[in-house]
Amino acid sequence: MNLNRLKKEEILWLHNHKCKHGHTFLEHPQCVPEKYPISEKVGFFDIETTGLKGDYCFILSYCLKEVGGKILGRVLSPQEIRSGVFDRKLLAEMIKDIRKFDKIVGYYSGDFRFDIPIIRTRAIKHGIDFPLYKEVKAVDLYPIVKKKLNLHNRRLGTVCSFFGIEAKGHMMSPDVWAGAISGNKKSLNYVFTHNKEDVISTEKLYNKIIEFVGQVNASI
Repeated sequence: MNLNRLKKEEILWLHNHKCKHGHTFLEHPQCVPEKYPISEKVGFFDIETTGLKGDYCFILSYCLKEVGGKILGRVLSPQEIRSGVFDRKLLAEMIKDIRKFDKIVGYYSGDFRFDIPIIRTRAIKHGIDFPLYKEVKAVDLYPIVKKKLNLHNRRLGTVCSFFGIEAKGHMMSPDVWAGAISGNKKSLNYVFTHNKEDVISTEKLYNKIIEFVGQVNASI
């Protein structure tokens, strides 16, 4: 729990209420119940990469969307790719942005899947501090879809289409991908547009399916 993100009345509530151990919730933040009168800052996130394995690929772009609000993030510049800096600076910016949220929501993003393990791997490679266990909560919508729905496949575009959510307006092509990897500015901007569309549709999907499971409080 990040006290810097809490309002005065929320901090007072934590101070004035005690957990089952007789301590205030400020003293025992791990005991704060799931349903408590403190607002969580939730972000919807997605990354685009040059490949599927963190030790062989690098991150091209990231997006973090506030609930009903603006999108944080950026795409690599041609200079970062051609100079060999790759995703070092972008990764540091992304992790700083992740720490602005109490909970981040992605699709096929959790343990044994893609986004978070890739980000952690790239952070270790570059010697960048990654959020600690329980520092930021994480929700992966993919296992919810897998458990609760029976669809012919579980790709984000398929699931969004099932719910009538507009998604994947800028589909990827081999030419765009190759251009982005080589530092073509037009291709990189296309990748970033695709990235932004994914976080917008992820937020809409979250609102459709989170009621199937209630609160999910796994750690990043």
